[in-house]
Amino acid sequence: MDEKKTARKNKKNKAKEQVSPEVQARREAYDWIQSLISALLICVLVFVFVIRIMDVNGSSMVPTLKNGDKVLVSGLLYEPDRGDIVVFKKDSYNDNKALVKRVIAVAGDTVNIDFDNGIVYVNGEAIEEAYLDGSTNNKLDFIGPQTVPENCLFVMGDNRNASTDSRDKRIGMVDKRLVIGKVLLVVYPFSDFGGVE
Repeated sequence: MDEKKTARKNKKNKAKEQVSPEVQARREAYDWIQSLISALLICVLVFVFVIRIMDVNGSSMVPTLKNGDKVLVSGLLYEPDRGDIVVFKKDSYNDNKALVKRVIAVAGDTVNIDFDNGIVYVNGEAIEEAYLDGSTNNKLDFIGPQTVPENCLFVMGDNRNASTDSRDKRIGMVDKRLVIGKVLLVVYPFSDFGGVE
């Protein structure tokens, strides 16, 4: 019995060794194609559910981000915080375009703005905004002070006098569920590649 099993195994091994070069090449090509498809599927899943590359449209985030910049955005396990730059959709303003703004205040915070002196206050304290080139003088529809409701954010562009943001009633307070993710870094143009503050 054992001799018969051994003979069968030897016969199978010889058959494998005698595979033609064409068949061997097809097997290798099939393995490569299978690996490439698996890698492609993993990339698609990562870019759909973990990170995205998005375009910046307009000048509302100058000088931090410029029109045409491509940014890497991630929403995986993300909880918005003050100072973060976020991407969100607001159908009441523009249902075709994602907006990029900075989180100024989160739920429970009270926002007030002194437009004469261009200073933004959160919970009664002037916030440090080293990322700005100018001051906040454009009032839009803002009447303060305003307290940010539960699960909402107050957002503003860094180019304060050329930004449509939470000061405008069409955007107002942004529901956190509308946030696509946080901007992690600029990926294009390559001269600006790197993280954002």
